[in-house]
Amino acid sequence: MRLNRPGAILLAVTLASAAFTPLWIISAPAQDPQQAQQGIHVQVSLVNLFATVRDKKTKRIVPDLEQSNFKITEDNTEQKISFFSRDSTLPITLGLLIDTSGSEQFTLGEEQDAATRFLSTVLRKNDLAMIMSFDSDADLLADFTDDRSTLDRAIQRARINAPVGQGPISGDPPGTVFYDAVYLACNQKLADEAGRKALIVLTDAYDEGSKLHIEDAIEAAQRTDTVIHILLIGDPRDFRVDESAARKLTDETGGRTIVVNSEKKLEDAFEQISEELRSQYTLGYYSTNSARDGSYRKIKVETTQKDLDVLTRRGYYAPKN
Repeated sequence: MRLNRPGAILLAVTLASAAFTPLWIISAPAQDPQQAQQGIHVQVSLVNLFATVRDKKTKRIVPDLEQSNFKITEDNTEQKISFFSRDSTLPITLGLLIDTSGSEQFTLGEEQDAATRFLSTVLRKNDLAMIMSFDSDADLLADFTDDRSTLDRAIQRARINAPVGQGPISGDPPGTVFYDAVYLACNQKLADEAGRKALIVLTDAYDEGSKLHIEDAIEAAQRTDTVIHILLIGDPRDFRVDESAARKLTDETGGRTIVVNSEKKLEDAFEQISEELRSQYTLGYYSTNSARDGSYRKIKVETTQKDLDVLTRRGYYAPKN
């Protein structure tokens, strides 16, 4: 876990990037002096959630709610909220994935220009970003950095079916390895990062050759607490996208799928994602289920106002001994 950013040590304790944070709670002193010195230790898990709230009618972000406005259930059991924050200054770690398969050849230039402008807007001090491209394999074009010029050059180096990065970090199966790329970005790159993490993917969401399945990509994102946003971009001559696969990835991780069929909509989509990344609530609770069995647990976050929608991940994997 990277701890090289200001506040990262505190972040690693209170807002861990994994689905839980092991903490040790010492009970009240026992009657026996020897027992009082030793204390009784009980291990519990803090589950962290990053949530965006929008008005159902206007679709506008609602930034001024209080802790009392939220309700969290885990596997249909209500949980007590132990941590709440509206702090929009927490560092963000971004992964930008660019589909460079043949279907994107007529839109890649627009994607590169819009992505460059997006990073200039969203990245602030202490934020980090990396750039990957994927087609028949996945290539790391720029590792995590806060250097805008390095990121901009990496975006412009993306080429259709021409990996030119620091070497492929996956195998070389035929087709478009969309699911493999998402899995690799989460499992190998974002897993060791702390704080708010997001993966933004520009793709038509068609997968033709991954060794892994969509469920593997979703699990990797959930285990690393990574939110996936997908901008669906297809060949403008025959606009075909796999919206079902895209929504499955984003819905399960607390992100959004936005269909983009014009340059203007691409700019608007980046603006929406930028706004959401800077307007999240942070919620934390100690699960009433103390079993360390590695099981998947469903989460539902609601507000007391029925006219609001909450966007957050739908579950997490419990720790396992």
